[in-house]
Amino acid sequence: MLFLLAPYRRRVLIAALALVTAAGAMLAVGQGLRMVIDQGFSAGNPDWLDRSLAAMFGVIALLAAATYLRFYNVSWLGERITADLRRKVFDHLLSLPPSWFEAGRTGEVISRLTSDTTQIENVVGSSLSIALRNALLLIGGLVMLFTTSLKLTLLTLAGVPLVVTPIVLFGRRVRKLARESQDRVAELGNRIDETIHEIRIVQAYGHEAADRRDFGQLVENSFATARERVANRARLVAAVMVLVFGAIAFILWIGGHDVLAGRLSAGELSAFVFYAAIVAGSVGALSEVWGELQRAAGATERLTEILSTQPAIQAPAAPRAFPLPARGEIELETVRFSYPTRPDTPALDGFSLKVGAGETVALVGPSGSGKSTVFQLLLRFYDPELGKVRIDGVPLADADPAALRSRIALVSQEAVIFAASVTDNVRYARPEASLDEVKAACAAAFADEFITGLPEGYDTDLGERGVRLSGGQRQRIAIARAILADRPILLLDEATSALDAESERMVQQALDGLMRQRTTLAIAHRLATVQKADRIIVMEAGHVVQQGTHAELIASDGLYARLARLQFTA
Repeated sequence: MLFLLAPYRRRVLIAALALVTAAGAMLAVGQGLRMVIDQGFSAGNPDWLDRSLAAMFGVIALLAAATYLRFYNVSWLGERITADLRRKVFDHLLSLPPSWFEAGRTGEVISRLTSDTTQIENVVGSSLSIALRNALLLIGGLVMLFTTSLKLTLLTLAGVPLVVTPIVLFGRRVRKLARESQDRVAELGNRIDETIHEIRIVQAYGHEAADRRDFGQLVENSFATARERVANRARLVAAVMVLVFGAIAFILWIGGHDVLAGRLSAGELSAFVFYAAIVAGSVGALSEVWGELQRAAGATERLTEILSTQPAIQAPAAPRAFPLPARGEIELETVRFSYPTRPDTPALDGFSLKVGAGETVALVGPSGSGKSTVFQLLLRFYDPELGKVRIDGVPLADADPAALRSRIALVSQEAVIFAASVTDNVRYARPEASLDEVKAACAAAFADEFITGLPEGYDTDLGERGVRLSGGQRQRIAIARAILADRPILLLDEATSALDAESERMVQQALDGLMRQRTTLAIAHRLATVQKADRIIVMEAGHVVQQGTHAELIASDGLYARLARLQFTA
Protein backbone atom coordinates (compact mmCIF):
# COMPACT_ATOMS: atom_id res chain seq x y z
CA MET A 1 0.00 0.00 0.00
CA LEU A 2 3.03 2.30 -0.35
CA PHE A 3 1.45 3.87 -3.47
CA LEU A 4 -1.30 5.23 -1.23
CA LEU A 5 1.27 7.00 0.98
CA ALA A 6 3.08 8.63 -1.96
CA PRO A 7 0.80 11.72 -2.23
CA TYR A 8 1.37 12.49 1.46
CA ARG A 9 5.18 12.37 1.56
CA ARG A 10 5.45 15.58 3.61
CA ARG A 11 3.20 14.29 6.36
CA VAL A 12 4.98 10.91 6.32
CA LEU A 13 8.31 12.79 6.74
CA ILE A 14 6.96 14.80 9.70
CA ALA A 15 5.66 11.62 11.34
CA ALA A 16 8.99 9.85 10.73
CA LEU A 17 11.03 12.73 12.22
CA ALA A 18 8.71 12.86 15.21
CA LEU A 19 9.02 9.10 15.59
CA VAL A 20 12.84 9.22 15.57
CA THR A 21 12.89 12.21 17.95
CA ALA A 22 10.53 10.50 20.41
CA ALA A 23 12.60 7.31 20.34
CA GLY A 24 15.83 9.27 20.85
CA ALA A 25 14.32 11.22 23.75
CA MET A 26 13.16 8.00 25.40
CA LEU A 27 16.66 6.53 25.14
CA ALA A 28 18.20 9.74 26.52
CA VAL A 29 16.11 9.34 29.68
CA GLY A 30 18.22 6.27 30.56
CA GLN A 31 21.44 8.32 30.47
CA GLY A 32 19.76 10.96 32.61
CA LEU A 33 18.82 8.28 35.11
CA ARG A 34 22.45 7.07 35.27
CA MET A 35 23.74 10.62 35.92
CA VAL A 36 21.12 11.25 38.61
CA ILE A 37 22.16 8.11 40.50
CA ASP A 38 25.95 8.19 39.98
CA GLN A 39 26.60 11.97 40.00
CA GLY A 40 23.72 13.05 42.22
CA PHE A 41 22.83 10.39 44.78
CA SER A 42 26.07 8.38 44.99
CA ALA A 43 28.40 11.44 44.83
CA GLY A 44 26.15 13.46 47.14
CA ASN A 45 26.24 16.53 44.81
CA PRO A 46 22.94 18.48 45.06
CA ASP A 47 23.86 20.92 42.22
CA TRP A 48 24.52 18.06 39.82
CA LEU A 49 21.28 16.44 40.94
CA ASP A 50 19.33 19.64 40.17
CA ARG A 51 20.94 20.02 36.75
CA SER A 52 20.38 16.36 35.89
CA LEU A 53 16.71 16.45 36.86
CA ALA A 54 16.19 19.71 34.93
CA ALA A 55 17.79 18.16 31.85
CA MET A 56 15.61 15.07 32.22
CA PHE A 57 12.50 17.27 32.41
CA GLY A 58 13.55 18.99 29.16
CA VAL A 59 14.03 15.63 27.48
CA ILE A 60 10.61 14.47 28.70
CA ALA A 61 9.00 17.68 27.37
CA LEU A 62 10.65 17.01 23.98
CA LEU A 63 9.38 13.42 24.16
CA ALA A 64 5.82 14.63 24.79
CA ALA A 65 5.91 17.13 21.89
CA ALA A 66 7.36 14.55 19.49
CA THR A 67 4.79 11.96 20.62
CA TYR A 68 1.96 14.42 19.90
CA LEU A 69 3.28 15.10 16.39
CA ARG A 70 3.76 11.40 15.71
CA PHE A 71 0.34 10.38 16.99
CA TYR A 72 -1.58 13.13 15.15
CA ASN A 73 0.15 12.71 11.79
CA VAL A 74 0.10 8.91 11.85
CA SER A 75 -3.60 8.84 12.82
CA TRP A 76 -4.34 11.38 10.05
CA LEU A 77 -2.53 9.16 7.54
CA GLY A 78 -4.53 6.14 8.69
CA GLU A 79 -7.85 7.91 8.18
CA ARG A 80 -6.78 9.48 4.86
CA ILE A 81 -5.41 6.26 3.35
CA THR A 82 -8.52 4.33 4.40
CA ALA A 83 -10.71 6.92 2.67
CA ASP A 84 -8.52 6.80 -0.46
CA LEU A 85 -8.51 3.00 -0.45
CA ARG A 86 -12.29 2.77 -0.15
CA ARG A 87 -12.69 5.20 -3.05
CA LYS A 88 -10.14 3.31 -5.14
CA VAL A 89 -11.80 -0.07 -4.53
CA PHE A 90 -15.29 1.36 -5.17
CA ASP A 91 -14.13 3.10 -8.36
CA HIS A 92 -12.61 -0.18 -9.53
CA LEU A 93 -15.77 -2.13 -8.68
CA LEU A 94 -17.74 0.18 -11.00
CA SER A 95 -15.41 -0.77 -13.85
CA LEU A 96 -16.02 -4.51 -13.45
CA PRO A 97 -18.67 -6.17 -15.66
CA PRO A 98 -21.92 -7.63 -14.28
CA SER A 99 -20.51 -11.12 -14.84
CA TRP A 100 -17.96 -10.53 -12.04
CA PHE A 101 -20.71 -9.72 -9.55
CA GLU A 102 -22.78 -12.69 -10.70
CA ALA A 103 -19.88 -14.97 -9.77
CA GLY A 104 -19.42 -13.34 -6.34
CA ARG A 105 -21.58 -12.31 -3.42
CA THR A 106 -22.67 -8.76 -2.61
CA GLY A 107 -22.15 -9.22 1.13
CA GLU A 108 -18.55 -10.34 0.62
CA VAL A 109 -17.77 -7.30 -1.53
CA ILE A 110 -19.30 -5.00 1.13
CA SER A 111 -17.24 -6.75 3.81
CA ARG A 112 -14.04 -6.16 1.86
CA LEU A 113 -14.91 -2.52 1.31
CA THR A 114 -15.73 -1.85 4.97
CA SER A 115 -14.21 -4.23 7.53
CA ASP A 116 -11.06 -5.01 5.54
CA THR A 117 -10.29 -1.33 4.99
CA THR A 118 -10.91 -0.75 8.71
CA GLN A 119 -8.23 -3.35 9.48
CA ILE A 120 -5.78 -1.47 7.27
CA GLU A 121 -6.79 1.83 8.92
CA ASN A 122 -5.97 0.38 12.35
CA VAL A 123 -2.54 -0.70 11.12
CA VAL A 124 -1.58 2.49 9.28
CA GLY A 125 -3.07 4.79 11.92
CA SER A 126 -1.84 2.95 15.00
CA SER A 127 -0.22 -0.49 14.81
CA LEU A 128 2.37 0.41 12.16
CA SER A 129 3.44 3.48 14.15
CA ILE A 130 3.71 1.40 17.31
CA ALA A 131 5.72 -1.22 15.44
CA LEU A 132 8.16 1.36 14.00
CA ARG A 133 8.54 3.17 17.33
CA ASN A 134 9.27 -0.07 19.16
CA ALA A 135 11.63 -1.21 16.42
CA LEU A 136 13.64 2.03 16.86
CA LEU A 137 13.57 1.65 20.65
CA LEU A 138 14.70 -1.96 20.28
CA ILE A 139 17.65 -1.01 18.07
CA GLY A 140 18.56 2.04 20.16
CA GLY A 141 18.13 0.12 23.40
CA LEU A 142 20.47 -2.62 22.17
CA VAL A 143 23.11 -0.03 21.24
CA MET A 144 22.86 1.56 24.69
CA LEU A 145 23.04 -1.88 26.33
CA PHE A 146 26.33 -2.59 24.53
CA THR A 147 27.82 0.73 25.64
CA THR A 148 26.70 0.17 29.23
CA SER A 149 27.80 -3.44 29.84
CA LEU A 150 29.08 -5.81 27.16
CA LYS A 151 28.90 -8.84 29.45
CA LEU A 152 25.27 -8.34 30.45
CA THR A 153 24.28 -7.50 26.85
CA LEU A 154 25.75 -10.74 25.49
CA LEU A 155 23.87 -12.68 28.14
CA THR A 156 20.68 -10.84 27.13
CA LEU A 157 21.16 -11.56 23.41
CA ALA A 158 21.66 -15.24 24.15
CA GLY A 159 17.96 -15.41 25.02
CA VAL A 160 16.77 -13.71 21.80
CA PRO A 161 16.18 -16.97 19.86
CA LEU A 162 13.86 -18.10 22.65
CA VAL A 163 11.76 -14.96 22.07
CA VAL A 164 11.84 -14.89 18.25
CA THR A 165 10.81 -18.53 17.79
CA PRO A 166 7.25 -18.19 19.19
CA ILE A 167 6.75 -14.92 17.25
CA VAL A 168 7.47 -16.69 13.96
CA LEU A 169 5.51 -19.84 14.75
CA PHE A 170 2.41 -18.17 16.20
CA GLY A 171 2.57 -15.27 13.71
CA ARG A 172 2.02 -17.53 10.69
CA ARG A 173 -0.93 -19.17 12.37
CA VAL A 174 -2.44 -15.80 13.33
CA ARG A 175 -2.20 -14.54 9.74
CA LYS A 176 -3.99 -17.62 8.37
CA LEU A 177 -6.72 -17.35 11.00
CA ALA A 178 -7.08 -13.60 10.34
CA ARG A 179 -7.94 -14.33 6.69
CA GLU A 180 -10.40 -17.03 7.73
CA SER A 181 -11.99 -14.68 10.27
CA GLN A 182 -12.57 -12.02 7.61
CA ASP A 183 -14.14 -14.64 5.34
CA ARG A 184 -16.53 -15.68 8.14
CA VAL A 185 -17.54 -12.03 8.62
CA ALA A 186 -18.21 -11.79 4.86
CA GLU A 187 -20.51 -14.84 5.09
CA LEU A 188 -22.47 -13.08 7.83
CA GLY A 189 -22.80 -10.02 5.58
CA ASN A 190 -24.10 -12.16 2.73
CA ARG A 191 -26.77 -13.77 4.91
CA ILE A 192 -27.88 -10.44 6.43
CA ASP A 193 -28.05 -8.84 2.97
CA GLU A 194 -30.18 -11.66 1.54
CA THR A 195 -32.54 -11.94 4.52
CA ILE A 196 -33.24 -8.22 4.90
CA HIS A 197 -33.83 -7.68 1.19
CA GLU A 198 -36.18 -10.67 1.01
CA ILE A 199 -37.85 -10.18 4.41
CA ARG A 200 -41.36 -10.40 2.93
CA ILE A 201 -40.68 -13.89 1.52
CA VAL A 202 -39.00 -14.94 4.78
CA GLN A 203 -42.05 -13.95 6.83
CA ALA A 204 -44.62 -15.05 4.26
CA TYR A 205 -43.28 -18.62 4.34
CA GLY A 206 -42.69 -18.64 8.10
CA HIS A 207 -38.97 -19.23 7.62
CA GLU A 208 -37.88 -17.08 10.60
CA ALA A 209 -36.96 -20.01 12.87
CA ALA A 210 -34.84 -21.70 10.19
CA ASP A 211 -33.13 -18.42 9.33
CA ARG A 212 -32.39 -17.75 13.00
CA ARG A 213 -30.89 -21.23 13.31
CA ASP A 214 -28.78 -20.89 10.16
CA PHE A 215 -27.58 -17.40 11.06
CA GLY A 216 -26.80 -18.56 14.60
CA GLN A 217 -24.62 -21.32 13.17
CA LEU A 218 -22.77 -18.80 10.98
CA VAL A 219 -22.23 -16.54 14.01
CA GLU A 220 -20.85 -19.46 16.01
CA ASN A 221 -18.53 -20.43 13.13
CA SER A 222 -17.26 -16.84 13.00
CA PHE A 223 -16.82 -16.80 16.78
CA ALA A 224 -14.95 -20.11 16.74
CA THR A 225 -12.48 -18.80 14.15
CA ALA A 226 -12.07 -15.51 16.03
CA ARG A 227 -11.60 -17.38 19.32
CA GLU A 228 -8.83 -19.50 17.83
CA ARG A 229 -7.16 -16.40 16.40
CA VAL A 230 -7.34 -14.57 19.73
CA ALA A 231 -6.07 -17.65 21.60
CA ASN A 232 -3.03 -17.83 19.32
CA ARG A 233 -2.34 -14.11 19.80
CA ALA A 234 -2.72 -14.50 23.57
CA ARG A 235 -0.30 -17.45 23.59
CA LEU A 236 2.16 -15.41 21.54
CA VAL A 237 2.08 -12.42 23.90
CA ALA A 238 2.19 -14.58 27.05
CA ALA A 239 5.14 -16.63 25.80
CA VAL A 240 7.11 -13.51 24.88
CA MET A 241 6.36 -11.81 28.20
CA VAL A 242 7.43 -14.82 30.28
CA LEU A 243 10.64 -15.28 28.32
CA VAL A 244 11.57 -11.58 28.19
CA PHE A 245 10.91 -10.69 31.81
CA GLY A 246 12.44 -13.99 32.97
CA ALA A 247 15.58 -12.91 31.14
CA ILE A 248 15.46 -9.50 32.87
CA ALA A 249 15.26 -11.18 36.29
CA PHE A 250 18.29 -13.28 35.39
CA ILE A 251 20.23 -10.19 34.25
CA LEU A 252 19.35 -8.35 37.46
CA TRP A 253 20.72 -11.25 39.45
CA ILE A 254 24.03 -11.21 37.51
CA GLY A 255 24.24 -7.39 37.51
CA GLY A 256 23.46 -7.10 41.22
CA HIS A 257 26.43 -9.32 42.05
CA ASP A 258 28.66 -7.17 39.75
CA VAL A 259 27.60 -4.00 41.63
CA LEU A 260 28.32 -5.63 44.99
CA ALA A 261 31.73 -6.70 43.66
CA GLY A 262 32.49 -3.16 42.36
CA ARG A 263 32.68 -4.20 38.72
CA LEU A 264 29.61 -2.04 37.82
CA SER A 265 28.22 1.20 39.27
CA ALA A 266 24.68 1.46 40.60
CA GLY A 267 23.89 4.09 37.94
CA GLU A 268 25.15 1.84 35.15
CA LEU A 269 23.08 -1.07 36.42
CA SER A 270 20.01 1.21 36.70
CA ALA A 271 20.59 2.46 33.13
CA PHE A 272 21.09 -1.13 31.93
CA VAL A 273 17.85 -2.25 33.59
CA PHE A 274 16.08 0.78 32.08
CA TYR A 275 17.32 -0.08 28.59
CA ALA A 276 16.65 -3.76 29.13
CA ALA A 277 13.07 -2.86 30.11
CA ILE A 278 12.78 -0.74 26.95
CA VAL A 279 14.11 -3.62 24.83
CA ALA A 280 11.81 -6.12 26.57
CA GLY A 281 8.80 -3.80 26.27
CA SER A 282 9.60 -3.20 22.61
CA VAL A 283 9.83 -6.92 21.90
CA GLY A 284 6.58 -7.52 23.80
CA ALA A 285 4.81 -4.68 21.93
CA LEU A 286 6.15 -5.93 18.59
CA SER A 287 4.89 -9.43 19.34
CA GLU A 288 1.44 -8.03 20.15
CA VAL A 289 1.35 -5.72 17.12
CA TRP A 290 2.57 -8.59 14.94
CA GLY A 291 -0.87 -10.15 15.19
CA GLU A 292 -2.50 -6.90 14.02
CA LEU A 293 -0.04 -6.70 11.13
CA GLN A 294 -0.92 -10.26 10.15
CA ARG A 295 -4.65 -9.46 10.22
CA ALA A 296 -4.03 -6.41 8.04
CA ALA A 297 -1.95 -8.54 5.66
CA GLY A 298 -4.93 -10.88 5.28
CA ALA A 299 -7.25 -7.90 4.66
CA THR A 300 -4.79 -6.45 2.14
CA GLU A 301 -4.74 -9.74 0.22
CA ARG A 302 -8.54 -9.68 -0.06
CA LEU A 303 -8.56 -6.07 -1.30
CA THR A 304 -5.68 -6.73 -3.69
CA GLU A 305 -7.74 -9.54 -5.26
CA ILE A 306 -10.38 -6.95 -6.21
CA LEU A 307 -7.91 -4.28 -7.37
CA SER A 308 -5.96 -6.80 -9.46
CA THR A 309 -9.09 -8.00 -11.26
CA GLN A 310 -9.04 -6.63 -14.77
CA PRO A 311 -12.42 -6.01 -16.43
CA ALA A 312 -12.97 -8.21 -19.46
CA ILE A 313 -14.71 -5.33 -21.24
CA GLN A 314 -12.35 -2.39 -21.78
CA ALA A 315 -12.07 0.51 -24.19
CA PRO A 316 -9.48 -0.09 -26.96
CA ALA A 317 -6.33 2.05 -26.99
CA ALA A 318 -7.74 4.13 -29.86
CA PRO A 319 -11.55 3.81 -29.66
CA ARG A 320 -13.56 4.43 -32.79
CA ALA A 321 -16.02 7.33 -32.49
CA PHE A 322 -19.73 6.93 -33.22
CA PRO A 323 -21.11 9.11 -36.01
CA LEU A 324 -22.92 12.36 -35.20
CA PRO A 325 -25.79 12.90 -35.20
CA ALA A 326 -26.72 9.47 -33.85
CA ARG A 327 -29.00 7.39 -36.09
CA GLY A 328 -29.79 4.50 -33.74
CA GLU A 329 -29.20 1.65 -36.21
CA ILE A 330 -28.62 -1.79 -34.64
CA GLU A 331 -27.05 -4.84 -36.26
CA LEU A 332 -26.15 -8.27 -34.90
CA GLU A 333 -24.41 -10.46 -37.50
CA THR A 334 -24.26 -14.28 -37.03
CA VAL A 335 -23.60 -13.87 -33.32
CA ARG A 336 -22.70 -16.83 -31.12
CA PHE A 337 -22.48 -16.36 -27.36
CA SER A 338 -22.42 -18.58 -24.24
CA TYR A 339 -22.44 -17.30 -20.68
CA PRO A 340 -19.22 -18.03 -18.71
CA THR A 341 -21.20 -20.10 -16.21
CA ARG A 342 -22.71 -22.23 -19.04
CA PRO A 343 -19.96 -22.45 -21.69
CA ASP A 344 -21.43 -25.54 -23.38
CA THR A 345 -24.93 -24.08 -23.85
CA PRO A 346 -25.08 -21.21 -26.39
CA ALA A 347 -27.52 -18.46 -25.42
CA LEU A 348 -27.33 -17.17 -29.02
CA ASP A 349 -26.19 -19.30 -31.94
CA GLY A 350 -25.87 -17.81 -35.43
CA PHE A 351 -28.23 -14.97 -34.42
CA SER A 352 -28.65 -12.10 -36.88
CA LEU A 353 -30.83 -8.99 -36.60
CA LYS A 354 -30.99 -5.57 -38.23
CA VAL A 355 -33.04 -2.72 -36.76
CA GLY A 356 -33.36 0.49 -38.75
CA ALA A 357 -33.28 4.01 -37.33
CA GLY A 358 -36.57 4.83 -35.59
CA GLU A 359 -37.92 1.28 -35.98
CA THR A 360 -39.71 -0.53 -33.15
CA VAL A 361 -38.90 -4.23 -32.94
CA ALA A 362 -40.33 -6.68 -30.43
CA LEU A 363 -38.42 -9.79 -29.30
CA VAL A 364 -40.76 -12.66 -28.46
CA GLY A 365 -40.04 -16.21 -27.39
CA PRO A 366 -40.13 -18.70 -24.54
CA SER A 367 -37.87 -18.31 -21.48
CA GLY A 368 -34.25 -19.09 -22.29
CA SER A 369 -34.60 -18.24 -25.96
CA GLY A 370 -31.90 -15.51 -25.74
CA LYS A 371 -33.99 -12.32 -25.65
CA SER A 372 -32.24 -10.77 -22.63
CA THR A 373 -28.86 -11.86 -23.99
CA VAL A 374 -29.38 -9.56 -26.98
CA PHE A 375 -29.70 -6.63 -24.54
CA GLN A 376 -26.59 -7.75 -22.63
CA LEU A 377 -24.55 -7.74 -25.84
CA LEU A 378 -25.92 -4.40 -27.04
CA LEU A 379 -24.94 -2.80 -23.72
CA ARG A 380 -21.59 -4.61 -24.06
CA PHE A 381 -21.75 -6.29 -20.70
CA TYR A 382 -20.34 -9.22 -22.66
CA ASP A 383 -18.63 -9.67 -26.02
CA PRO A 384 -19.80 -12.39 -28.46
CA GLU A 385 -17.56 -15.37 -29.13
CA LEU A 386 -18.30 -15.17 -32.86
CA GLY A 387 -19.95 -12.59 -35.08
CA LYS A 388 -20.28 -8.80 -34.84
CA VAL A 389 -22.50 -6.38 -32.97
CA ARG A 390 -22.72 -2.88 -34.48
CA ILE A 391 -24.49 0.36 -33.64
CA ASP A 392 -24.58 3.03 -36.34
CA GLY A 393 -22.10 0.91 -38.30
CA VAL A 394 -19.45 0.87 -35.54
CA PRO A 395 -18.42 -2.56 -34.14
CA LEU A 396 -18.89 -2.39 -30.38
CA ALA A 397 -15.50 -4.04 -29.76
CA ASP A 398 -13.85 -1.00 -31.43
CA ALA A 399 -15.75 1.59 -29.39
CA ASP A 400 -15.48 3.00 -25.87
CA PRO A 401 -18.14 1.22 -23.73
CA ALA A 402 -19.00 4.52 -22.02
CA ALA A 403 -19.66 6.20 -25.39
CA LEU A 404 -21.78 3.21 -26.46
CA ARG A 405 -23.92 3.25 -23.30
CA SER A 406 -24.45 7.00 -23.59
CA ARG A 407 -26.57 6.20 -26.68
CA ILE A 408 -28.84 3.66 -24.97
CA ALA A 409 -31.64 4.08 -22.44
CA LEU A 410 -32.89 1.03 -20.56
CA VAL A 411 -36.24 0.40 -18.87
CA SER A 412 -36.20 -2.97 -17.16
CA GLN A 413 -38.97 -5.19 -15.88
CA GLU A 414 -37.95 -4.54 -12.26
CA ALA A 415 -37.76 -0.74 -12.03
CA VAL A 416 -34.54 0.24 -10.24
CA ILE A 417 -35.18 2.94 -7.64
CA PHE A 418 -32.40 4.20 -5.37
CA ALA A 419 -32.74 5.30 -1.74
CA ALA A 420 -32.82 8.97 -2.72
CA SER A 421 -35.31 11.70 -3.65
CA VAL A 422 -37.56 11.63 -6.70
CA THR A 423 -35.40 14.30 -8.32
CA ASP A 424 -32.16 12.39 -7.76
CA ASN A 425 -33.70 9.17 -9.09
CA VAL A 426 -34.91 10.79 -12.33
CA ARG A 427 -31.71 12.82 -12.65
CA TYR A 428 -29.63 9.63 -12.42
CA ALA A 429 -29.47 9.53 -16.22
CA ARG A 430 -28.31 13.17 -16.48
CA PRO A 431 -26.90 14.49 -13.17
CA GLU A 432 -26.52 17.99 -14.63
CA ALA A 433 -30.22 18.30 -15.62
CA SER A 434 -32.21 21.19 -14.11
CA LEU A 435 -35.28 20.72 -11.91
CA ASP A 436 -37.50 22.02 -14.72
CA GLU A 437 -36.14 19.34 -17.06
CA VAL A 438 -36.78 16.68 -14.37
CA LYS A 439 -40.37 17.88 -13.97
CA ALA A 440 -40.92 17.91 -17.74
CA ALA A 441 -39.66 14.30 -17.99
CA CYS A 442 -41.95 13.24 -15.13
CA ALA A 443 -44.91 14.94 -16.78
CA ALA A 444 -44.16 13.12 -20.03
CA ALA A 445 -44.06 9.84 -18.07
CA PHE A 446 -47.43 10.61 -16.39
CA ALA A 447 -45.61 10.57 -13.05
CA ASP A 448 -46.08 14.21 -12.08
CA GLU A 449 -49.63 13.60 -10.83
CA PHE A 450 -48.60 11.19 -8.06
CA ILE A 451 -45.25 12.91 -7.32
CA THR A 452 -46.99 16.18 -6.40
CA GLY A 453 -49.11 14.20 -3.93
CA LEU A 454 -46.07 12.83 -2.07
CA PRO A 455 -45.29 14.40 1.35
CA GLU A 456 -42.35 16.48 0.06
CA GLY A 457 -43.10 16.35 -3.67
CA TYR A 458 -39.97 16.01 -5.77
CA ASP A 459 -37.79 16.07 -2.62
CA THR A 460 -39.49 12.99 -1.12
CA ASP A 461 -37.07 10.21 -0.22
CA LEU A 462 -38.35 7.03 -1.89
CA GLY A 463 -36.69 4.60 0.54
CA GLU A 464 -34.54 1.60 -0.26
CA ARG A 465 -35.53 0.12 -3.66
CA GLY A 466 -38.50 2.51 -3.82
CA VAL A 467 -40.53 0.72 -1.14
CA ARG A 468 -42.77 3.79 -0.70
CA LEU A 469 -44.11 3.54 -4.26
CA SER A 470 -46.37 1.07 -6.05
CA GLY A 471 -45.07 -1.02 -8.95
CA GLY A 472 -46.65 1.25 -11.56
CA GLN A 473 -45.29 4.38 -9.88
CA ARG A 474 -41.78 2.94 -9.76
CA GLN A 475 -42.00 2.05 -13.43
CA ARG A 476 -43.10 5.56 -14.37
CA ILE A 477 -40.13 7.01 -12.45
CA ALA A 478 -37.86 4.67 -14.46
CA ILE A 479 -39.50 5.84 -17.70
CA ALA A 480 -39.05 9.49 -16.68
CA ARG A 481 -35.37 8.69 -16.17
CA ALA A 482 -35.17 7.27 -19.71
CA ILE A 483 -37.02 10.30 -21.13
CA LEU A 484 -34.59 12.67 -19.40
CA ALA A 485 -31.64 10.66 -20.75
CA ASP A 486 -32.91 11.44 -24.29
CA ARG A 487 -30.89 8.72 -26.04
CA PRO A 488 -31.44 7.46 -29.60
CA ILE A 489 -31.83 3.76 -28.69
CA LEU A 490 -34.37 2.47 -26.20
CA LEU A 491 -34.29 -1.03 -24.69
CA LEU A 492 -37.52 -2.17 -22.99
CA ASP A 493 -37.17 -5.36 -20.97
CA GLU A 494 -40.76 -6.51 -20.28
CA ALA A 495 -41.48 -3.04 -18.89
CA THR A 496 -45.20 -3.71 -18.24
CA SER A 497 -45.34 -7.46 -17.56
CA ALA A 498 -45.54 -7.18 -13.76
CA LEU A 499 -48.25 -4.48 -13.63
CA ASP A 500 -52.00 -4.53 -13.13
CA ALA A 501 -54.30 -3.35 -15.92
CA GLU A 502 -54.64 0.27 -14.69
CA SER A 503 -50.92 0.68 -14.05
CA GLU A 504 -50.14 -0.93 -17.41
CA ARG A 505 -52.38 1.56 -19.19
CA MET A 506 -50.58 4.52 -17.58
CA VAL A 507 -47.13 3.05 -18.18
CA GLN A 508 -48.00 2.17 -21.79
CA GLN A 509 -49.06 5.77 -22.42
CA ALA A 510 -45.71 6.93 -21.05
CA LEU A 511 -43.87 4.39 -23.20
CA ASP A 512 -45.69 5.51 -26.34
CA GLY A 513 -44.29 8.99 -25.85
CA LEU A 514 -40.82 7.68 -25.03
CA MET A 515 -40.67 5.40 -28.09
CA ARG A 516 -41.57 8.14 -30.53
CA GLN A 517 -38.65 8.98 -32.88
CA ARG A 518 -36.37 6.46 -31.18
CA THR A 519 -35.07 3.06 -32.22
CA THR A 520 -36.80 0.67 -29.81
CA LEU A 521 -36.02 -2.94 -29.08
CA ALA A 522 -38.58 -4.47 -26.70
CA ILE A 523 -38.73 -7.83 -24.99
CA ALA A 524 -42.48 -8.33 -24.95
CA HIS A 525 -44.90 -10.57 -23.13
CA ARG A 526 -47.99 -8.38 -23.49
CA LEU A 527 -50.22 -8.10 -26.56
CA ALA A 528 -50.37 -4.28 -26.36
CA THR A 529 -46.60 -3.97 -26.71
CA VAL A 530 -46.35 -6.56 -29.50
CA GLN A 531 -49.13 -5.11 -31.65
CA LYS A 532 -47.49 -1.66 -31.73
CA ALA A 533 -44.18 -3.03 -33.01
CA ASP A 534 -43.18 -2.45 -36.63
CA ARG A 535 -41.70 -5.95 -36.66
CA ILE A 536 -41.77 -8.97 -34.37
CA ILE A 537 -38.76 -11.29 -34.03
CA VAL A 538 -39.66 -14.73 -32.69
CA MET A 539 -36.75 -16.48 -30.95
CA GLU A 540 -36.20 -20.04 -29.80
CA ALA A 541 -32.99 -21.61 -28.41
CA GLY A 542 -30.87 -18.62 -29.51
CA HIS A 543 -32.16 -18.56 -33.12
CA VAL A 544 -34.61 -16.42 -35.10
CA VAL A 545 -37.42 -18.80 -36.08
CA GLN A 546 -40.01 -16.30 -37.37
CA GLN A 547 -40.37 -12.58 -38.08
CA GLY A 548 -43.09 -10.31 -39.36
CA THR A 549 -46.06 -8.27 -38.14
CA HIS A 550 -48.54 -9.52 -35.59
CA ALA A 551 -51.14 -10.31 -38.25
CA GLU A 552 -48.66 -12.10 -40.51
CA LEU A 553 -47.33 -14.28 -37.70
CA ILE A 554 -50.79 -15.17 -36.43
CA ALA A 555 -51.76 -16.20 -39.94
CA SER A 556 -48.67 -18.42 -40.33
CA ASP A 557 -49.76 -20.50 -37.31
CA GLY A 558 -46.25 -21.18 -36.02
CA LEU A 559 -44.53 -20.68 -32.66
CA TYR A 560 -45.76 -17.10 -32.40
CA ALA A 561 -49.38 -18.07 -32.88
CA ARG A 562 -49.02 -20.75 -30.22
CA LEU A 563 -47.40 -18.27 -27.79
CA ALA A 564 -50.12 -15.75 -28.55
CA ARG A 565 -52.83 -18.25 -27.69
CA LEU A 566 -51.08 -19.40 -24.49
CA GLN A 567 -49.58 -16.16 -23.27
CA PHE A 568 -50.41 -12.88 -24.97
CA THR A 569 -54.18 -13.12 -25.09
CA ALA A 570 -54.19 -14.42 -21.51
